[in-house]
Amino acid sequence: MLRAPRGLAGAAFLKLAFAARTMAGEPTVLLPELRSLLASGRARLFDVRSREEAAAGTIPGALNIPVSELETALKMEPAAFKALYSTEKPKLDDENLIFFCQKGRRGFQATQLARGLGYKGARNYEGAYSEWFQKEG
Repeated sequence: MLRAPRGLAGAAFLKLAFAARTMAGEPTVLLPELRSLLASGRARLFDVRSREEAAAGTIPGALNIPVSELETALKMEPAAFKALYSTEKPKLDDENLIFFCQKGRRGFQATQLARGLGYKGARNYEGAYSEWFQKEG
């Protein structure tokens, strides 16, 4: 397995690797589209950061399910999901299930996990919360 170098070189490597995945057709959403989807009510947002991170600020309307709990949550029976998260469980054919984290990595992992479980509409908000907070906060 290829390991990223540390420090600035490592950060640059990860940024390039993320860009390569995006260009390879990974399902992403950019801020202008996210704004439009949210304004029209056509997106479900999932904040996959820790509870502490989400409590410090999140995108309005996002449901916080830490990435470490996401697989279990998405495999729950609908009634159990609703009891735990106070909202309907997403359906496999729902469009625009948007996952995000602080900088993009956990959101990407969450998107891949959801897609692996059959959620065809799962997408990663590429700019993540850091972009949202900078431009919308």
